This record gives sequence, structure tokens and C-alpha cells, in this order.
Amino acid sequence: MGLDIYAGTLTRYYTQNWKTAVQQFGEAHGIPVQIIRANPEEHPADEAEVLERVTEWRKHILNGLGITEPPLWNEDANQTPYYTDKPDWDAFGAMLLVAACRTYEEPVPSTVEKDWIFGEHPLIARLASDEERVWSLFRGATWWLPLSDSFLFQGSLPTDDTAAIATLGGLRKELEKLNQLAWQADEDTILGWADTEGYPVDGTVDSDGQYSKADIPEHTQYDTQSLAKFAFSMFWRAMRFAEEQQVPILLDY
Repeated sequence: MGLDIYAGTLTRYYTQNWKTAVQQFGEAHGIPVQIIRANPEEHPADEAEVLERVTEWRKHILNGLGITEPPLWNEDANQTPYYTDKPDWDAFGAMLLVAACRTYEEPVPSTVEKDWIFGEHPLIARLASDEERVWSLFRGATWWLPLSDSFLFQGSLPTDDTAAIATLGGLRKELEKLNQLAWQADEDTILGWADTEGYPVDGTVDSDGQYSKADIPEHTQYDTQSLAKFAFSMFWRAMRFAEEQQVPILLDY
């Protein structure tokens, strides 16, 4: 399953009133796209019902965290835009690898294998269990709530599933720390990496909008730093968008 990052209202997300980057690309070029998720859910179709359920869930979460002053947590799905992009798992893993290598002052491997199981890398596994350095990105967080304080906890979702949940405030600290460790890049440079770094070309789109993989060899290795910057840029874009719109960030797969 591929990995997408989504920043927007939960109401929009659960009513499926959004399109992944792949869906948007497919529509633009006339390519049929079928999205298959690891845990498909039957979401209520009625927006008012979804909003009511999300609002109750939000109240429960905030009460559980001891937050009595309501934060600016936007759920106006009709007015609020969303951000999404597709780092995919290899780039996400490369970002974690760079963070782990820099944290423990080890050299960063020049390449990673396609479809590598990054959680089994010894440095990533080490940082994931390091009690002195708790990163939500390494502890399996898939949700970041629009809260300024740093929290990381296992909690129920509006669907009654459970997930590791963190906060935007904590994510910002982690991304700033990774940038300090690895690149010391300014924000304009970071924002540009989603367009200039990433996966090598696997196909072309001709003037008629037709996508083709002809005569392009399949890549089995990727540049670690390029993939890491690519994923980092998307997380940074999502974080900045979520801060501006006061909405959560979710990983979708």
C-alpha cells in the first residue's frame, strides 16, 4: 500500500471529499486510478452526521488531555481547503534513516533499496526505542492534532480504531530538529524539495496527456538524501498548512 499525507478537516476526510495526489494526476491525464487502503472503512455519507461524530470525539480527546480552553481546531469542511501529497514508504523511511544516522553520528547510506523494510534498519529501530529521544515519527504516529503542546499517546479514533496520536507542536519540533541535524536549510529551500528531489522518473506524459513507461528502466535503488528531502518537504508543507488552517495531519494508506 502506498503512503499519502493529508492535512485538512476530519469531516472532509471521513466524507471522502478529497482526492489523493495520484487521483489528481490520473484525472489530469485521463488515467484510471483505483485507491485501495489497508483498512477500508464505511464512512457515513452525511456530512452533518460526520461533523457531529468528529465534534464529540474531539471533545473526548481534549478532556482526556486536560485541555479546558477550546483550541482553534477547524472543522469547517465546506470552507477549509486541504493539502495532500504522496511521499510513499521508501521516502518516508529514507527520512527516518537520515534522522537516525545524524542522531547517532553515523554515516548516511548513499542509497536505499526499493520497497526496503526500513523499520528493520538497526539505527531506525534504535531511535524508535530510545527513551531519551522520543520522536512521534519513530513511534508510529499517524495523526497530528492542531495543538501547540507536545503530546504522544495511543488513543481511539472517530471510527473507534486506535492509533498513535501526536500534535503539530511536537511535529514542528521534530522537523526542526531533523533539519538542524541534517541540512540546516532555509524554509524556501525546504519547500522546494518536494518539486526538485525524490524518485527517479519511471514514465513520461506526452503532449496528449498519455502516460507511458516505455524505454525507461525499472529503478531498484534510490538516492537516500534525495528521497529524505522529498518526504521532509512534504511533511514541512503539511505542517505549515495545518498550522495556518488549524487542522490535523493524517497519514493515509
